[in-house]
Amino acid sequence: MDLWTAMQAIILGIVEGLTEFLPISSTGHQIVVADLLDFTGERAIAFNIIIQLAAILAVVWEYRRKILDVVVGLPTQRNAQRFTINLLVAFFPAVILGVAFSDLIHHYLFNPITVASALVVGGVVILWAERRAHLVQADSVDEMTWKHALKVGCCQCLALVPGTSRSGATIIGGLVFGLSRKAATEFSFFLAMPTMVGAAVYSGYKYRDLFQPSDLPVFALGSVVSFLFAMIAVRSLLKFIGSHSYAAFAWYRIGFGLLILATWQLGVIDWSTAQG
Repeated sequence: MDLWTAMQAIILGIVEGLTEFLPISSTGHQIVVADLLDFTGERAIAFNIIIQLAAILAVVWEYRRKILDVVVGLPTQRNAQRFTINLLVAFFPAVILGVAFSDLIHHYLFNPITVASALVVGGVVILWAERRAHLVQADSVDEMTWKHALKVGCCQCLALVPGTSRSGATIIGGLVFGLSRKAATEFSFFLAMPTMVGAAVYSGYKYRDLFQPSDLPVFALGSVVSFLFAMIAVRSLLKFIGSHSYAAFAWYRIGFGLLILATWQLGVIDWSTAQG
């Protein structure tokens, strides 16, 4: 592994870790940054699968006590059973649409222009959601009903469009449909576990021929960096939402998206032919 490859792995690991659980679209940032670093193609596909798994492990570690309580209490405790049912209800809409349309989405939408447009539109939606009246029906994930979960799960389907943000769609969807800020954020984290693991397993099997033993050092470096920065992002976000809205992320999305579109229109960077 040469120095430039190591730097690419570190930079992309940082990007994945910091953006996966923030409402700013990790996939969108990966597409844009990977194109700037010229880290694209088949190797990049395999690399992204691995570092996304590393990022989700950070959430698993952060919520290990809650996960253990649910697993232990599943046979007898009503709260654990309801929580599990809610996760499954929210999980399946994106699975069905993802399996049906993943190839078409990847072929036509995985490019910086789509990402930039989705970033801007998503930012506007976040600003709208934050300014509307917010009636809390569930203050914690344990108070959620299956109807709350299904609505959040349908919102997650929007994240199939790169640049939308899985966490952004689920968090803002949760706020719109009656979850508290903390409940919406934590349920987004929990929903990421089966969603991202399932997507990684599906993609890993589909692209299994792309994994080469010689790439192990690069994947390992990127995974460690992704895990560490995902942990930082999760803990920081939970502290941030205690006294702030998501408006700052909305303005960041809008600014970043407009910057990409401006450099494209002015001919500074030819984003139109770049693919993720």
